[in-house]
Amino acid sequence: MSDLILGRLTLRETFALSETASGDGGRVMSLEGKEVAPLITRAELLERMEGALGLVGALVPARWGEKSERDGYYTVTDASADYVDRFGQRLAWVTWKLSLRRHGADSDVDLESRLTGARRANDFGLSGERWHAPPIGHYALHTGATLPSTMTRATTDGPMTVYRGVPAGASPRWGCAVGDYMRGRARILSAGWERVGTGYRVDADGWELGNGLVRVRPLLAGGSLEVASYTGGVWRPRAWWVDVGGTQVTRWESATVLRNDPEQVIVRLVEHRVPVGRTVLDLTLRRGSRIAEGYLQRGDSGTLSVYLATAETLTDGTSYVVRTSDDADGNRVTAGSARNFNPHANGGLVKTASTAMDFYLGTVAGGGSAASGDTAIHLRDQYVGALPETTAAVRR
Repeated sequence: MSDLILGRLTLRETFALSETASGDGGRVMSLEGKEVAPLITRAELLERMEGALGLVGALVPARWGEKSERDGYYTVTDASADYVDRFGQRLAWVTWKLSLRRHGADSDVDLESRLTGARRANDFGLSGERWHAPPIGHYALHTGATLPSTMTRATTDGPMTVYRGVPAGASPRWGCAVGDYMRGRARILSAGWERVGTGYRVDADGWELGNGLVRVRPLLAGGSLEVASYTGGVWRPRAWWVDVGGTQVTRWESATVLRNDPEQVIVRLVEHRVPVGRTVLDLTLRRGSRIAEGYLQRGDSGTLSVYLATAETLTDGTSYVVRTSDDADGNRVTAGSARNFNPHANGGLVKTASTAMDFYLGTVAGGGSAASGDTAIHLRDQYVGALPETTAAVRR
């Protein structure tokens, strides 16, 4: 049996499908299939069920193993799944149904990155940098009469082109083969699976955010978070403490996925406080970004800190801190915020008398010889200038 691949999700290809044409020239496809354990494991069975339900509203590249003439871009408009488990017979199955609105083949369709909103409000008078990173393998990006500059970042998925200085008001359009759309994506892994959508349980001790450039994991000892940067063909991890009122977060009690799209993933972490209250941290990772973004909150006003678990000497650049010299890997760790802060003695950020603190964590790849676009100032400007993004399919 061949596979049907819908974005992150793999299903068994169905023998039959039906299509309905609408008056506006669009088409709606109806699919129905069955996944059976023990042909696949029960864990995989449940993952496919959750994945099918998690696709609703998503723009997906679709690839059929046998019916390749149907390959193209679709929006999943509806989904349902029936689950049956025959415990005594060691048999279980899921029957799923999907409705997909067809936009067209990749040769007919442009992808439009809709960059909306304003730059991040900040205390330093920074205008930020409007930038954009389509999937690896995209082609023919169009931003109108004004062309952006480009840079290349080496990721675990291959070389990624990042467009800098995208003109104001422009929503970049680009082409992309269906098979390339998911390359360089932002993603979250939990329980060994790359997750689809947001409606599933996440192990607070076992998740991982990644985009091929940055990887973020929870730590159970020696720090609150591990933030690793991909440089020189390997991951370079560093441990960070999240600290609220002088108490380090030694373990996160819950993790909730707020957004899970190829261009951006957001995870919310929660931890209790003693004697009462909570700490909330929202972590964001964007496609093509060298930094992980955070928004840390406490209910009452007080001190908030993020700092290296192993102290390093960082220079204060007013809106960011960065390692004074190259480390053994030839890089320089960096952190920053859009709001006023004090440098932490370990290397990091401290904010007093506040209920919230925004920040970013990352690495200046190449250290003092970092290429244009990857210096500490450029990473700061990209943090300030990063805009909310959604992707739409439009006919050429």
